[in-house]
Amino acid sequence: MELIHFAIPGFILLITAEVIFSAVEKRDLYETKDAASSIAMGLGNVIIGLFTKAVIYLIYSFAYEFRFFTLDATVWWVWIVCFFADDLTYYWFHRCSHEIRYFWASHVVHHSSRRYNLATALRQTWTGNLSGAFLFWIWMPLAGFHPAMIMAMQSISLLYQFWIHTEAIWKLPRPLELILNTPSHHRVHHSSEIKYLDRNHGGVLIIWDRLFGTFQPEEERPVYGLTVNINTYNPLRIATHEWAAIGRDLRRARTWKEAWMYVFGAPGWDVDGNGKTARALRRSLDTSSHPAQNLPLIQK
Repeated sequence: MELIHFAIPGFILLITAEVIFSAVEKRDLYETKDAASSIAMGLGNVIIGLFTKAVIYLIYSFAYEFRFFTLDATVWWVWIVCFFADDLTYYWFHRCSHEIRYFWASHVVHHSSRRYNLATALRQTWTGNLSGAFLFWIWMPLAGFHPAMIMAMQSISLLYQFWIHTEAIWKLPRPLELILNTPSHHRVHHSSEIKYLDRNHGGVLIIWDRLFGTFQPEEERPVYGLTVNINTYNPLRIATHEWAAIGRDLRRARTWKEAWMYVFGAPGWDVDGNGKTARALRRSLDTSSHPAQNLPLIQK
């Protein structure tokens, strides 16, 4: 977490610069209450992380004692392998966070803003580590990566992902767009439109989405937020609303199977078959009868 802490002044400067850009260009990228909520969520995440990161480090260290190999952190190529290992792990963690409701309950926080700006990047979960999301990386200490190396790489990934939460940058040169996760690719990921749902899960690299069939290029200016927006700026409700919804659904579950699906099924699953999962919404999409009505992209 030290890398993130050191970066906080930079976050503030870049957000200030984007606010000025928005005012000068008359782009209306920010809404005061929304940005304040995002910043509050980020501060809460950092405070909770002071405690949870220490526990996670101990768990990774325990797993490291049973490692199959020892990868020397003083060797340069080990860091390269660690980067790819972390980024691939992040892709599957991120994808599962959209496809499994238990993990979505934490991750939905990051998608709850209807704005897309650098402040939105700070809108982070308060429950992610508490719910065990860090276990996606447990294979890495077993494979021989030192816990400090793993957690440093996770911080580097988060630092990279901060700057891609912007509409101030249209697209990078094509070779970079083919390889890296960029503002254009990540705008798609934050969209609530059906064809954009559950796409572009990459952290630093977009190659995993291209490889595993979840890539979607940006074709129109996205509409941001959730398929059903929560319409609140209250940080506590933002952090817990999906967990509360899971609790309500569990109370009406009639069988163990229904209870399981309400927790570990796809977000939007419902026992009566009327649920609006991303897959169901995509199947129902009829592009010929529902032409796109979004604004065209503005090249900058």
